[in-house]
Amino acid sequence: MDFFSQTYVALRGPQGAPQTATDTISRLSDRLSPATLLADRRAAVLALKGLSRDHKQDVGDKAVSGLLETLYNDAEVDADIGKAILETLNILCDAEDGTPEMKELGLKYTDVIISTDKTIHFLFSLLADHTFYTRFATIQFITTLLHNRRQAIQSYFLTAPAGPGSIIAVLEDKREIIRNEAIAMVQALISSSPDIQKVLAFEGAFEKLFNTVTQEGGVDGGLVAQSALTCVDGLLRFNNSNQSYFKETSLPPVLCALLQFPVSIEVHATAPQEFALQFWDDQKQTNTSLIIGIMGMLIGSKGHGETVPYTRCLVEMALASNAPTPLKTQALRLLPTNINFPLSEISLTPYVPVPETNGEEWDRLELASALDALVELAIHGEYNGLDAGKRTKESLELRSAAAAVFENFVRKDEIRHAIVQSMVPQEDSDHPQHSPKTPLLHALALAPNTSAALDSADVISTHLATLMFAHLLRSSPRAKAAARLIVPGPLQPTGASSSFFVPADGGPPPEAVPEEPEDDELQTLLQILTENLSLALLSRSRANTSDREAREWDKYVVGYLCLLSQWLWEDSKSVKDFLDAGGLGVLVEPINQTSEVDSIVPGLCAFLLGICYEYNREPGEITRATIHPIIGRLSVDTLVGQMARFREDERFKAVGPDSIVLPYPTTGLPLSSAAKSSNTDECEIWFDWAFVDFWKSNYYTVQRGFSTDPDQLASSSGQSAEAAMLIASLRDVIRQQSTEIEALQKRLTEAESSTTKVADLQKQVESLQAELATSEEKRKDVEKEQEDLLVLLDEVTTKRKKDKARLREAGMEVSADEADDEEDEDEEE
Repeated sequence: MDFFSQTYVALRGPQGAPQTATDTISRLSDRLSPATLLADRRAAVLALKGLSRDHKQDVGDKAVSGLLETLYNDAEVDADIGKAILETLNILCDAEDGTPEMKELGLKYTDVIISTDKTIHFLFSLLADHTFYTRFATIQFITTLLHNRRQAIQSYFLTAPAGPGSIIAVLEDKREIIRNEAIAMVQALISSSPDIQKVLAFEGAFEKLFNTVTQEGGVDGGLVAQSALTCVDGLLRFNNSNQSYFKETSLPPVLCALLQFPVSIEVHATAPQEFALQFWDDQKQTNTSLIIGIMGMLIGSKGHGETVPYTRCLVEMALASNAPTPLKTQALRLLPTNINFPLSEISLTPYVPVPETNGEEWDRLELASALDALVELAIHGEYNGLDAGKRTKESLELRSAAAAVFENFVRKDEIRHAIVQSMVPQEDSDHPQHSPKTPLLHALALAPNTSAALDSADVISTHLATLMFAHLLRSSPRAKAAARLIVPGPLQPTGASSSFFVPADGGPPPEAVPEEPEDDELQTLLQILTENLSLALLSRSRANTSDREAREWDKYVVGYLCLLSQWLWEDSKSVKDFLDAGGLGVLVEPINQTSEVDSIVPGLCAFLLGICYEYNREPGEITRATIHPIIGRLSVDTLVGQMARFREDERFKAVGPDSIVLPYPTTGLPLSSAAKSSNTDECEIWFDWAFVDFWKSNYYTVQRGFSTDPDQLASSSGQSAEAAMLIASLRDVIRQQSTEIEALQKRLTEAESSTTKVADLQKQVESLQAELATSEEKRKDVEKEQEDLLVLLDEVTTKRKKDKARLREAGMEVSADEADDEEDEDEEE
């Protein structure tokens, strides 16, 4: 009843006359004066709070200054009035919802409140109040201010005496609702502010946030765990100082533990089944994505040996787990580009889902190396090629990410040469031998099936195999020389099944023994690729081929042409083998076509023809003099025009370093309406960034080469094989030296930091010594004063004795106390 009566008094006008809202707000604002009773001020604030939503401008213009003064004076004394003021100010500053006018008013009042640092400093000190509603309302108000004027609040926070301590205090509040609101506030506070990120990290924010994640159930937690992990990511992202500090704490193993992955695991040991097989939902996927994102960040931050478990965890998740496809793709993309991880030595245990069990039962397959599993994933897709024909964006992104990791792994020339050399037949036999069977070689050399409808799984597998094999040959004369010796054996379509994986409980199936071919039937890989290219071009040009089928044949052709272009570049012997296999006739026909439907195939054929003309330097039946008249008949302008059209094709221009998966169909290519309607969610791959970069780097060299005479030396600025090997080795040396320089710079920075700390300590010692000297002087002065006082006391005592003696001699009486004193003195004497 007191509340209602006080509110009624506050709202009532003179003699109860009716008032407008403006008059009421003015009267309530006047009652915020410190001279008013606390109860009246509380009632006025509550009334203003009720009016603030419908009369935001009037309340803001008339009452903000009074509300702030009342906040300073009463919030720490009365929790109710503090809560009401904070909620009212929060309503006035809210700029998230409402009309543009309301948002503008929210920003206006925010600017008024933060015009000085007094209010912000007070709010951060108010966080120390343990009262629930006061702390909760303060956090909400600070969050609103951060959303409106983040940079200003951040600058005030750095100068607030109670800032960092108050933030850590609310992060460890036992009341979940306050802790959760505090995490949301911290997300906004640390955004784009490395200084605040450092301050909170050194105050213990990492520990508090990970405690929250653990309390909420780890990756199985809900939105609170997600918010805490997002805060951790925000503290580490683009902040090398915090990343270094985090690695020095005891927290790095926690990341692996949250994913149930062992921190210490031997190279040949397999990951536990608890990690590989888990139940997944959307929230768990989001939380796991944040954790592996943090792992990838730490791996890429010039990591030390402690990041090796992270790399192993990412590899295991991508290649041997039932994690959702987007997580696998993310894990592969977070592996460092200069990966030095021993993929060929890591043993994995892949799993495949048991059909019709809805992912609840899984078959364990036999052990495989991480490198084999990586190649298998790229060529055949997930789970032993179970959905090899899928062309969804997720599926193709995963397979392209696996191909990109393979490219990074084979950057060193010795690695790529070793892989290619493993495909070369053994020479210690009296009979010609075939190359060992591998999934990469099988998918690469398998001829397209022209007797039935194209299998989309075979198209994708062959296309990705050409991209991966090109990574082995590019800029490596040794690998190209070894590749010319590869002799694939008899090939039979295997669908999507893999030669790496077989059920562990069933053993490998018996391998069919092919008939021994005649010696003259042996063909090198280069000859087989030339035949496959010719077969794909013939099938593409058939009159009854639909638009969709022609597009699939184009992917075959593009894969072969891209691989051959990179293989034959600066390799005269390979050019000779290609031309001897009939490659010249294969290239000329597509260039002559008059159709304007597609520019991809003619442009690539013209590019490859230019490479053959440029590097045809070996003696043979087909020489430069043989090719020159053909170029003349085709016309140099026509060839250059075909290459220019290719360069402008959207499928070529849309490829970037991080994305090679394009939507289907690509804009600008006419397809039937039926094909368009049935493929709205389908994606496709045409080129990878490595080929796009290769083509752009050498386009003008090939273009100039068309105009050179047959007897003229090569017009390209390319180096010889020896020069290329020398340059490659020098690049490796430079790369190693750069790594050493970075390590030395880091050590120098640490040394400079230590020097700075020593200088600070020396200054502290000098300051303490000065203080000690000052204290010593003061002590001496005090001792001297005490000595003087003792001398004075002795003089006074002597004089007193004499005075007493005179008094007695004069017959005067001495007081009893004085007499006692005298007797005591006589006794002492």
